[in-house]
Amino acid sequence: MEELLEKIESLEARFDSFEPEIQAYLPELGRFDRLRAEAVRLAKRFPGPAGRPPLYGLLAGIKDIFHVEGFETRAGSRLPAEALAGPEAVAVTRLRSAGALITGKTVTTEFAYFAPGPTRNPHNHDHTPGGSSSGSAAAAAAGLCDFALGTQTIGSINRPAAFCGVYGFKPSYDRIPKEGVIPLAPSFDHVGVLAGDLRVAEIAAAVLCDEWRPTERSGAIRLGVPTGSYLEHADPIARRHFEEVRSILENRALFVSNVALFSDFRRVRERHQKVLAFETARVHEEWYDSFSDRYHPTTAGLIQQGRQIGEAEYVGLLEDLQRYRFELDAVMTENEIDAWIAPAAPGSAPRGLGATGDPVMNLPWTQAGLPTITIPTGADPDGLPLGTQLAGVRSGDENLFRLAESVIAYLRV
Repeated sequence: MEELLEKIESLEARFDSFEPEIQAYLPELGRFDRLRAEAVRLAKRFPGPAGRPPLYGLLAGIKDIFHVEGFETRAGSRLPAEALAGPEAVAVTRLRSAGALITGKTVTTEFAYFAPGPTRNPHNHDHTPGGSSSGSAAAAAAGLCDFALGTQTIGSINRPAAFCGVYGFKPSYDRIPKEGVIPLAPSFDHVGVLAGDLRVAEIAAAVLCDEWRPTERSGAIRLGVPTGSYLEHADPIARRHFEEVRSILENRALFVSNVALFSDFRRVRERHQKVLAFETARVHEEWYDSFSDRYHPTTAGLIQQGRQIGEAEYVGLLEDLQRYRFELDAVMTENEIDAWIAPAAPGSAPRGLGATGDPVMNLPWTQAGLPTITIPTGADPDGLPLGTQLAGVRSGDENLFRLAESVIAYLRV
């Protein structure tokens, strides 16, 4: 028990030092009294190491689009909490059952789209932490939790992970249940994890994912680099960093090959935006009719765009989406690729808090529903983090962690 209470005391000291500037969390009166009481109950339930659950005593931040018993859910919006209320998210219940302690609700952009909250990048407070899992990434980077739940509909885990210099895991589509999470676009929404330590992220993933199967890496690793206009969206510093990462891996005997992909990347982006807009408009139909004046113009614009898209066009887009996913799986099989490797963001975190950066480097993998991991791999000349992402084989989430471990090991030699 003493160890847990000491951990909470240390967390409280870090909150006092960093949270007033970073603003990763929503305010909570009595946060640390609550945490101490929950820690005492947990310690009494598991007095000895034997039989303790896998997340025993780990501190978890929860993005404020997850319903959590005992907390309001506002989703970064000005809508009344009672309108958004719902039962606790399955993912949160799984964390509690596995022994995690909830540090609180982390800041999200409004309804997990682009309208930012107040959170600042821990590495430079004049820069965005990314979004929409802004608070989750910043909290993990500042040591204000052991890990945090986030969601990704375009790039809301992998991009802020890169901007804040932490690990970001987005699973295969639907591998982690989404019940109890306010949706943005159900065809693309993923629940995932951000953490300062890859092993912690994996332990959390094993609890959260359905039917987790521990695996050991064996055999040669083959990574694919998608050629064409996709990589052109990375800025010169990010491209140079990525080529340095690639060069190190190749010099240490990893097989990295160029693969022609995304022959019409503009179509991929347009399809994503239209499906996103249509589904967001349907999710928010009743809320928007009742509270349109409380929405940020950015979110309102997406809903209005979605209301202009017809059902027939949407059905066609979904059919096109299924073909895209099938074709991408086939390319990976044909080229014997274990994972794609690419920059995790177009560059380092942009200056300013009025926007959260461009998720374009994450969009195609999210649309495909492939599992992804952001790895912190360096920094720009100003010391802001740069990240590299791996996109693995569908349903190969467990093996993707082994691949990430291998890549990290090669980069550290």
